[in-house]
Amino acid sequence: MRNVRAIIPVAGIGTRLRPHTYTLPKVLLNVAGKPILGHIMDRIILEGITKATFIVGYLGEKVEEFIRKNYDIQADFIVQEEQKGLGHAIYLAKSTFGDDEILIILGDTIFDVDLKQMLSSKFSALGVKEVDDPRRFGVAVIQNGFITKLIEKPEQPISKLAIVGIYYIKNPYELSNALNEIVTKDIKTKGEYQLTDALELMIQKGEKFIPFNVEGWFDCGKPETLLSTNHHLLEKMNRTDSVQGVLTLKPVYISPNSKVEKSIIGPYTTVNEGAVIKNSIIVNSIVGVNAIVENAFLKDSIIGNNSIIKGQFKRLNTGDSSEIEFY
Repeated sequence: MRNVRAIIPVAGIGTRLRPHTYTLPKVLLNVAGKPILGHIMDRIILEGITKATFIVGYLGEKVEEFIRKNYDIQADFIVQEEQKGLGHAIYLAKSTFGDDEILIILGDTIFDVDLKQMLSSKFSALGVKEVDDPRRFGVAVIQNGFITKLIEKPEQPISKLAIVGIYYIKNPYELSNALNEIVTKDIKTKGEYQLTDALELMIQKGEKFIPFNVEGWFDCGKPETLLSTNHHLLEKMNRTDSVQGVLTLKPVYISPNSKVEKSIIGPYTTVNEGAVIKNSIIVNSIVGVNAIVENAFLKDSIIGNNSIIKGQFKRLNTGDSSEIEFY
């Protein structure tokens, strides 16, 4: 296999996922038994990628700690002090490119994609998916099997093929040159340096890109999408975790290091490491690390790490170290 370096931007603050992201970067929030970033790392390592660059920002030290503790990979960490767009983030990482081909994957999105096939392409490839409203995305125009034009968030949609956040770049030098150009010439769209604009420059200068269809594209940027991603991953894993004295309605993930008693868990529920659940019903929810839930009915809920929930029927979205009791 050719040398490929993964570039993973993880500097986002995660405002829409507060209160969880006050104490944890959003890429370390847990879905289906492991952090979002863990799902991404497992996929790229499975494909033999041994080098990765992480663009970190808010709570970046926790991202570095997670990677170094759990993965034997050559890892570089670049700090993005100001949020100036995805193009700026990748620009900061270009010193780590070397001669490697580049695989850029957004750190807060989980994909169902055949990475092996994408990485065997003879040309650079961009993940795309047809969407109803392309004005929210960068879009690709296709002719004769190749991408001929890229436009970031077009006011007048000329294509419904959205660029969905996974990019395979065969020529790191041309990518580096294009990033230099958009930054030094201060080329911005919607007030930010866009990776789409740099890729469009590469196309104009002759780099060939093909579209690569992405079937599953699971955003983890909001509570409801985090839960829907948890739903999808559990369904795909189809685990049959069982605990004596507990009714489990699959699919569920119940950490072997949790303690569940006299409860009904599932469907579509993740119970993380160290959690304690007693006399409760929990449906379509995520229960965080070391959280305690007693005498409760929870549905469509996200319970933060180290939270304590006791009593009655509610829908909750609690941050880390919360303590809530109902009487």
